[in-house]
Order: sequence, then C-alpha cells, then structure tokens
Amino acid sequence: MSFNVLNNDIQEIEVADKSQELNSQIEGLLKSGKIVLFMKGNSEMPQCGFSANSVAILKHLGVPFKTFNILNDPEIRQGLKEFSNWPTYPQLYVNAKLIGGNDIITEMYKSGELQDYLKNN
Repeated sequence: MSFNVLNNDIQEIEVADKSQELNSQIEGLLKSGKIVLFMKGNSEMPQCGFSANSVAILKHLGVPFKTFNILNDPEIRQGLKEFSNWPTYPQLYVNAKLIGGNDIITEMYKSGELQDYLKNN
C-alpha cells in the first residue's frame, strides 16, 4: 500500500492557543492536521516506550502527521484526558476523531486495519 508520501512530513505542534478556553485549544490542536499524535516527547525524542512505538508505526507507514508534546503543557495533558475520556498517552487522532492509544494503534497496525483506516479517511 502506498500513501504517495515521498518523505515523512512530521511536524511538532509547539503550543496551544492560550487565548482560548481549554476545549477550544484542544479542538484547535486536533484541527491542525489530519493525523495528530498527543505523546510524551516528540517524534525525534519520545519520552516513553509507548510514544516511541506509536511514532515508529506512523513513520513506517510513511504518513504525514503532527505531534504534540503533552509534557510541555500540563493543562492540555489533563484536559485532553477529560475531553477524550481516554486516560493514557499517547492518543492518536485522525480527522479529529480519537483512534486510541498505543495498544489499539499496534493492534490495528498488525491486522492491517490502521493502514486501511488511514487510506480511507
């Protein structure tokens, strides 16, 4: 399967728009790209094994994605847990829809479901 991506287009989202209330900040981050991974650390320096694995899967698939380092923003870190009703990180979103954490990402990748989902959404 090919996504027609020549190079991984990985961008780090540095900061949320603090002029907005928390849910609006989160919605803005989600709308900043088709694929957004909220993680510990960044794509070049993940700060936990789960985040590293999730980044490795996305890089292997060759899809462009954005990351947000939740360790740099405690307000977003806690607020996103409540927003998504998902207690752990990383959290993968496609088109602002929560896909899941590392365990779900890995399971979907191994079954081919993640590749199909990314291709069709």
